[in-house]
Amino acid sequence: MSTPEVTVIDYGVGNLLSVQRALEHCGAKVILTAEPEQILAAGRVLLPGVGAFDNGMQALERLGLVPVIHQLALQKTPLLGICLGMQLLLEESEEYGLTSGLGLIPGRVIPIPNTSTEGRFQKIPHVGWNALVLPTADAAWKGTILQTVVPGDAVYFVHSFMAKPKNEMHLVANCLYGGVPIPAVLVNGNISGCQFHPEKSGEVGLRILREFLSQ
Repeated sequence: MSTPEVTVIDYGVGNLLSVQRALEHCGAKVILTAEPEQILAAGRVLLPGVGAFDNGMQALERLGLVPVIHQLALQKTPLLGICLGMQLLLEESEEYGLTSGLGLIPGRVIPIPNTSTEGRFQKIPHVGWNALVLPTADAAWKGTILQTVVPGDAVYFVHSFMAKPKNEMHLVANCLYGGVPIPAVLVNGNISGCQFHPEKSGEVGLRILREFLSQ
């Protein structure tokens, strides 16, 4: 069996070491780069990220990577965004004013409500382990990066903002925080996004990364 290869976009936003270690634990050869030619030639690409949305977009723009990522989508290259990396896939974010995103998944990034569905105060950011659930009763995870995950499996989140996709067909999984459904996984063709950190989510997270490496 050949070694899967994954190119991780190194744009200065996020802890790449834990992502690299998790991918290597899954048997992958990892290339860290911000070079457009290397990214465009990759068989699969991972966009990590932590921190503010505007900082992430500014870093991508400064390095000339926004058109490169758009080209990946056109080429049908498997692309996985993690945490901030997933949020950047959407059209815009309300964090620190309205900022345009990559626009690969229609929708907006909005603040997580600081009250539960019962009106109780809840801490922001949303930090910790939370179970993945199906967004609707007739939803299924077959053919997605969650193919080997069981509803109820828990993964690790750290975030203050959440995605709000325009089209429910792009919503693959939620978690519930104070009863509020928070999109946990979005998919649009070859583009996937995890709001949580699979590299910090134990065996469940590794199964998700392995599924991505098989694409």
